[in-house]
Amino acid sequence: MTIRTLKEYLDADVLCGEEELDREVHSAFGCDMMSDVLAYAKDQAVLLTGLINPQVVRTAEMMDMACIVFVRSKRPNEAILTLAEGAGIVVLATNLRMYESCGRLFMNGLQG
Repeated sequence: MTIRTLKEYLDADVLCGEEELDREVHSAFGCDMMSDVLAYAKDQAVLLTGLINPQVVRTAEMMDMACIVFVRSKRPNEAILTLAEGAGIVVLATNLRMYESCGRLFMNGLQG
């Protein structure tokens, strides 16, 4: 699935990286603990989280993720968006909760 399609399923806003919306993603990982992302996420292209801090972007960059989706109406500040943009990571934000976001993506074929 493309990030553009993922955005539509989650009714999400694009906060940065709009030029990368046609990039393909094949899996996702939902988590608020970045230590768990580092320990358990393998070959994940999308990170769904409600945690808002620069460490989220740094973790996603280390794990070579293409997209971060902030759930629960969370919105990162400009410093976080600048960091993500510099790393080439698309940032989306949705009003949906983590559970529903992950469920929608899974039901539409995105693997965990």
